[in-house]
Amino acid sequence: MNGGARPWFARLRESLTRTRDTLALQLETVTGRALDDAVLAELEETLILADAGAPAAAAVIDRLRTERGLRTPADVRAALARILREMLGPPVPMRVDPPPAVILVLGVNGTGKTTTIAKLAARLRADGRTVMLAAADTFRAAAIEQLAVWAQRLGVDLVRHQPGGDPGAVVFDALTAMRARSIDVLIVDTAGRLHTKVNLMEELRKLNRIIAREAPPSMERLLVLDASTGQNAIAQARLFHEAVEVTGLVLTKLDGTAKGGVLFAIAREVELPVKFVGTGEGLDDLASFDPEEFVEALLPG
Repeated sequence: MNGGARPWFARLRESLTRTRDTLALQLETVTGRALDDAVLAELEETLILADAGAPAAAAVIDRLRTERGLRTPADVRAALARILREMLGPPVPMRVDPPPAVILVLGVNGTGKTTTIAKLAARLRADGRTVMLAAADTFRAAAIEQLAVWAQRLGVDLVRHQPGGDPGAVVFDALTAMRARSIDVLIVDTAGRLHTKVNLMEELRKLNRIIAREAPPSMERLLVLDASTGQNAIAQARLFHEAVEVTGLVLTKLDGTAKGGVLFAIAREVELPVKFVGTGEGLDDLASFDPEEFVEALLPG
């Protein structure tokens, strides 16, 4: 692995220290004898405490139980790494080709949604793309202003209406402006909280329909989840996916408070690809998700 040479990988590895150290203690109990039920139970408990959830942890241990010839910590680590990588699946890149592309960014308030939009815009700009932002979270004046600050800082266009306006009108105007100005990628911010979950999901469905009518050549519906919320993130993923068919996830706050295991629970129970992970507040603290490097950062050794 060459991930250790990448700054984001070092930050990710640091953030997962708690989980990795606990797993190291469990693996060290394998000393020249085959895995027994006691060791497997301890490993399962460690995965559950790391936010993997009981179903995902049980699935990993069931696979590990079928392995043969695991008599050293290195043997068990290698088998565990293979099982975890297979559970996460292959990397799935964000789809922005062919342009123009629309990225509908979803998530509850407090997950780092607006900051993630800025990070995505910065990445795309660095790749030579033209970017426009749409402030469709009209229910919070602060959200509009925050996005405006980022748009100015990044040097990208912003479509906004007055607070309390119709989010659908914002999206419609942004799509019109995207075509008129030949913009490569439109990133749409959305509301994270209305009076009820039903109202929020219906609003998001409406925005999704408006975009779908324009049939952009490329479209992503990215859900931003706070990795430190553990199993709550799974419930959010289910809810949003049922409403708008999420195409990928962004896991934020993998910066010391998250334990990392929630990615395996999401992979097993929601079956949505993680496309990006955030390891800090800086614009460069967003990395394309690489399952192999994530497992490398999570496991001891």
